[in-house]
Amino acid sequence: MSLVFYYTPMSTAVTVNWALSELEIPYEKVVIDLKARDQDKRGYRELDPNGRVPLVVHDGVPIFESAAIVIHLGETFGVERGLFPAPGLERAVALKWLVWTNVTFGAAVGRFLERSSAPPEKQDAEATERARGEVERLLGILEAELAKAPYLVAGSFSLVDVHLGAFVRWLSTMGFDLKRYPSVAAWQTRCVSRPGYVRAFES
Repeated sequence: MSLVFYYTPMSTAVTVNWALSELEIPYEKVVIDLKARDQDKRGYRELDPNGRVPLVVHDGVPIFESAAIVIHLGETFGVERGLFPAPGLERAVALKWLVWTNVTFGAAVGRFLERSSAPPEKQDAEATERARGEVERLLGILEAELAKAPYLVAGSFSLVDVHLGAFVRWLSTMGFDLKRYPSVAAWQTRCVSRPGYVRAFES
């Protein structure tokens, strides 16, 4: 089995980095320097025409988009390790939250970042606050879910918690106060206390 992981620190690739650490499977890590435009090199673009990270090449097959990678890793390696549900309704719940992370939550965070980091002449305080409000609304949805169970799928830690947890962890650097969401904050503490998280961010 050959698995190559293309990675840039402090990017959405951290979700896959953490997932691989939890799975404890052998892989090769290749750092892509975005500032040096490594992503524009011909060899990389042939693997990922989007020119982004993360990217995993599994037995010669390139897989891009963080949610797709986590789903593939979960289906292939996670079920037997108790980190991803087998096919069935619990799998559907896992997919629901993985897609929600990228399509709904990730998009809202992206809109907030775009508005809050705009140059002063293009700042729109009202639009920025609307974007912040949408992120906070979605955090409220997550808070309600985690008030019912310690983790997102069947009450057990899984790669779904890794994927969404990495996104939520990022919010603390943007001025969002997770203490307003006690169930989310407690979940985050549980997730980042795992040895897999520590290994991922030491490597």
